[in-house]
Amino acid sequence: MSTADHAVSDPREHAHTGLGSPRGPLQIFLRKPINWLLLFIPLTVVLEHVAHVSAPVLFFMAAVAIVPIAAQIVSATEQLAVRTGDAIGGLLNATFGNAPELIIAFVALKAGLLEMVRASLVGAILANLLLALGVSCLLGGTRYHEQRFNPTAARAYSTMMFLAAVSMTVPSAFSRVFGPNEVIRQEQFLNIGIAVLLLIAYALYILFSLRTHTASFASVDTEEVEHHEGLWSVPRAVITLLAASVLAAWMSEILVGAAEETGKALGMSQLFIGIVFVAIVGGAAESGSAIAMARKNKMDLSVGIAFGSCIQIALFVAPLLVLASYFVAPQPMELAFGRAEIGSLFIAVLIGALVAGDGQSNWYKGVQLITVYAIIALMFYLMPELAN
Repeated sequence: MSTADHAVSDPREHAHTGLGSPRGPLQIFLRKPINWLLLFIPLTVVLEHVAHVSAPVLFFMAAVAIVPIAAQIVSATEQLAVRTGDAIGGLLNATFGNAPELIIAFVALKAGLLEMVRASLVGAILANLLLALGVSCLLGGTRYHEQRFNPTAARAYSTMMFLAAVSMTVPSAFSRVFGPNEVIRQEQFLNIGIAVLLLIAYALYILFSLRTHTASFASVDTEEVEHHEGLWSVPRAVITLLAASVLAAWMSEILVGAAEETGKALGMSQLFIGIVFVAIVGGAAESGSAIAMARKNKMDLSVGIAFGSCIQIALFVAPLLVLASYFVAPQPMELAFGRAEIGSLFIAVLIGALVAGDGQSNWYKGVQLITVYAIIALMFYLMPELAN
């Protein structure tokens, strides 16, 4: 009977290809619509060096080009995450998913666009904590009535996010109360000290979640068992990550170069461009990965990616940029944010903790998170620059 079954099943397996063998890697690659957007990479380069198009066109072309690059980072990190648990998988996705964000911020830092860099840091946290997690809950909730994840891990993530919010508030309050022209030396020491402390806190968080208390971050049982059919080799995944990072750096340089003129042409402030456009584009990788995991009913991994990315941005990327600014930027960058940015950050941390605290998600929780994000984005769009 098994021989007969095999004889019947083989033609069915390969009929959809129109060939006598299964689909090759190139055919699988071309079947994904998002991969066709990679054509925007050479198109953007041509428009910049040959056609000399306007800054807004170049900005949005580069932004679209970064999206499929981020998708390649997602695919490679998912392949690596298959060989690890959800905790390490979430860390891998957050780490490599934040690579475009870090590259964009570093390029903007060299260009002296410090306000945009600070805005992109806050915007990345808002985009992951509200938009990415919201879309994950919404799309996952439309496929599954109720999705569960580890509430202990969610509460640990929320506590770390509160620490991150406090760390950004202290230098902002110091700068606002004492005045930037009176205690410049003390303010620089404060920023350097906080940056170092945040890096230490992040290193200890990695130790806590991956070594000493791994059980607290274990996944809850899910009904769906995922089958990994097209598993990549480790060298292929690593090479894909490296190539995607190089392309992301290239497109990020074009994006940042056109950002300032785009803001002037469209009447948008550096703050709004950084907090919405640059943050969403830079965070496309981890956001896409979190949404994909939620649709597969792997909410532990989805929540781990969304929260883990926020924690990494606040406790690793932000202090790293502060320290790097002393070497590459025209002037040192401070962790001094405006009232609107700090207020939005605390709102995001609060609602994120409330939504994730019970270890359950549904589609309406996603609607709530997305609504809050849309309200905050609208506020920053309409807010005069001096009001911040």
